[in-house]
Amino acid sequence: MRTAYSVETVRAAERELMARLPEGALMQRAAAGLAAACADVLGRVYGSRVVLLVGSGDNGGDALYAGARLARRGAGVSAVLLAPERAHGGGLAALRRAGGRVVGADGGGAEAVVGRADLVVDGIVGIGGTGGLRPDAAPLADAVERSRAVVVAVDLPSGVDADTGEVRGRALRADLTVTFGTHKPGLLVDPAREYAGSVRLVDIGLELPASAELEALQHADVARMLPVPAAESDKYRRGVVGIAAGSARYPGAAVLAVAGALRGGAGAVRYVGPAGQAVIARFPETLVSDGGPKHAGRVQSWVVGPGAGDDAATVAEVLAAEVPVLIDADGLRLAEASAVRARRAPTVMTPHAGEAAALLGVEREEVEGGRLAAVRELAGRYGATVLLKGSTTLIASAGGAAVRVNPTGTSWLATAGSGDVLSGLAGSLLAAGLPAVDAASAAAYLHGLAGRFAADGAPAGAHDVAEEIAGAWRSVVRA
Repeated sequence: MRTAYSVETVRAAERELMARLPEGALMQRAAAGLAAACADVLGRVYGSRVVLLVGSGDNGGDALYAGARLARRGAGVSAVLLAPERAHGGGLAALRRAGGRVVGADGGGAEAVVGRADLVVDGIVGIGGTGGLRPDAAPLADAVERSRAVVVAVDLPSGVDADTGEVRGRALRADLTVTFGTHKPGLLVDPAREYAGSVRLVDIGLELPASAELEALQHADVARMLPVPAAESDKYRRGVVGIAAGSARYPGAAVLAVAGALRGGAGAVRYVGPAGQAVIARFPETLVSDGGPKHAGRVQSWVVGPGAGDDAATVAEVLAAEVPVLIDADGLRLAEASAVRARRAPTVMTPHAGEAAALLGVEREEVEGGRLAAVRELAGRYGATVLLKGSTTLIASAGGAAVRVNPTGTSWLATAGSGDVLSGLAGSLLAAGLPAVDAASAAAYLHGLAGRFAADGAPAGAHDVAEEIAGAWRSVVRA
């Protein structure tokens, strides 16, 4: 599992470590890791042209010391100082001793040097920076964008918010971000994640608390969560999912939600709604009822809302059930907030950015620009586990535990019906007994893998994604 910690936590851990180390040792560790990453990117260090964009903080010092290491290996290293009077003295001296040179940030000299660079090291702003790039850095950012240089960011790209992943203004885009000690939330959450490129973590010996700000599951974590039938299992012990979805206008939503539940390992699926004939035609093993949720028979979880139209009565009936409930799509609009908060059994809500914005009473752009804040606010407001779909899918629980970020998402999942499949899949894991946050996290992980398998570089529909869930499951448990 990858974890990410807030700036405050990282700073505290750095202070504790520096108190036990010789002066400057921690920066030298970071610089050594940064220089090694730059050398890997360059391939051939000798004769390469490296430009350091150096700000006033420790990131600038890391860049200068790393530049000195590269210069000693034969690279031509130039440092552009955005705040010469506040540049790290020791790092600047080391660079000069190694044969590096300093270029003024004013005028066209710095931009010309950037234009000829093979590699640019972004050490302008550290993890404590807020807001976008300052105006004096804008010409350099323009020059970097025009150049063909590979861009390596020190700890995180300049101009992005380390704690939230927000980008409030101009920011530099990196091909590689070398981060120290731990991931920062902004490296895992869009829109900042898009600016980070690939991320390489350098261990510098920080001792961090057990509880992180963010968690990103990996194959082994998900494999431990997935339910496996025991010798005495039957279809009821494996979990029965109730699906209350679809309408005369949107029967396909019901079919896709049922598909996700069946592919997700449910022992049985009970369907209630007006799309029963369409469901049976595609999945004859489904147990169809026309008597409403109360008369559908025993279930271990409910999924309600995909394609439901304006059927508020069914949504209310499902919310009254004493089993875990997943609310999606139209159900999010129809569910009374007070009814969700009053539930004693676990509740999972799965909005996309537009639906989340409507629930919060804000513009969609506010949710997309501040995904962490939005998912936490929704979880607290509704007392539910919230899975916020999108370019970065986030899962937050009402209790304030670490937010989970799904690393398997793909833009190919931006297709009609994909969310219905996800709802059924998560519902099946809830029925199997997984805690709400684990069910949502594992479902998002498998769904992302299934989307990748289905597309494989070409367009794919929601039905294709559902068909690939079994393959995604196998890839996880066999890893």
